[in-house]
Amino acid sequence: MDATRIIAIRHGETAWNVDTRIQGQLDIPLNDTGRWQAERLARSLAAREAIQVIYTSDLLRAWETARAVSESTGAPLVTEEGLRERGFSVFQGKTFTEIEASLPEEAQRWRTRDPFWAPPGGESLTAMRRRVIETLHTLASRHVGEQIVMVAHGGVMDLLYRAATGQELQAPRTWQLGN
Repeated sequence: MDATRIIAIRHGETAWNVDTRIQGQLDIPLNDTGRWQAERLARSLAAREAIQVIYTSDLLRAWETARAVSESTGAPLVTEEGLRERGFSVFQGKTFTEIEASLPEEAQRWRTRDPFWAPPGGESLTAMRRRVIETLHTLASRHVGEQIVMVAHGGVMDLLYRAATGQELQAPRTWQLGN
């Protein structure tokens, strides 16, 4: 059986990444460093990889990163809402420190990775995992035997890593997820 090879990429840096501000599903653009990262990534992939298609979250920071790869490789670019970051609702736009100060109980449940808890009006880890894994399987099944790129967000990358390694949602993260 032929497998689909997936190159999973987190978007380039934004000003909010630098500030440790929760972006969630807000549309935040790349900063200068993020655009530089996207261009370097694009050149590297164009020189080394045959890519059938690039799927990207429809949020600007991921789309800008994916667009650079598409322009460099010539692979078509397709937006996919299932690759969006977690919906953080009332946490969006706040720093970790602001959340801990203004919503301490919610911050504690978030920090302990309660898989069924969601920020008020937001998305739980279990709901996000279901969305991301369903999207992954759908995209992979369209490209059996091919190589595709998925450009998404830190939360999506975390779930993909957990799925690949069999780690539970509530297990502490022991790996880095840089831009």
